[in-house]
Amino acid sequence: EAGVEGHDIDVVAATWGPGLVGSLLVGVSAAKAYALAWNVPFVGVNHLEAHVYAAGLEDPSVTYPHVCLMVSGGHTLLINVKARGEYQVLGSTIDDAVGEAFDKVARYLGLGYPGGPALDREAMNGDAAAIHFTRPMLGDGYDFSFSGIKSAVVRHVKANPDLNTADIAAGFQAAVVDVLVAKVRKAATEYGATGIVLAGGVAANSLLRERVLDVCIADHIQAWLPGRDYCTDNAAMVAAAGHFVLLETGAWSLGTGANPSLAFPGLRA
Repeated sequence: EAGVEGHDIDVVAATWGPGLVGSLLVGVSAAKAYALAWNVPFVGVNHLEAHVYAAGLEDPSVTYPHVCLMVSGGHTLLINVKARGEYQVLGSTIDDAVGEAFDKVARYLGLGYPGGPALDREAMNGDAAAIHFTRPMLGDGYDFSFSGIKSAVVRHVKANPDLNTADIAAGFQAAVVDVLVAKVRKAATEYGATGIVLAGGVAANSLLRERVLDVCIADHIQAWLPGRDYCTDNAAMVAAAGHFVLLETGAWSLGTGANPSLAFPGLRA
């Protein structure tokens, strides 16, 4: 589709972890085959690290240090990005990832799947002040917990079956976003960040994007928000990360396998 041939390619990058082992093996095997056929280097990319680079695809002005809030169906991480490839994980979820909580609440409310976009749309028609949900772990360091608020929504709906679904969605979304924004804002201040980067599928959430922009304007720091197409998993962010991995490590062995439990930050081969 891009109109390039094999001889135009400098390097082939593929996600080697974390994720489902079957998917990873297919991707890594195909990438190594292309690299061998085209006689170019192969490099492996940590899937989570690739999300950190998504904001720079359209706006290369990203500077360091910055704080990255990575929010998706499988992960909720708050990261102090000191320099390119130099990370300090400040906090993570102790139970459900934020995207998982969105999906489960949306499914319970009958909004369909994927739940994040559906709940976002529903919340636009609701009153966030109509129902107040407790903000979990709001003042407790940089870790997150979303299992309790998910259960609170279920209990509230069971006790009040006639409530407006849009109000429930808006109240839930406001509670979650309050926690996310409070913690990333605190981290940006504490660690002297030049700005805040959003990453992951939940970074497409309208309220989260709006609130992060607001606090960055108020605190006189930058906000780097990837376009919605680059929030969810995409090949462009893997290519971007692969470019920097190659500069740092050189070519990887074609014996590299998949690592479904690869941690963030990922180990280099």
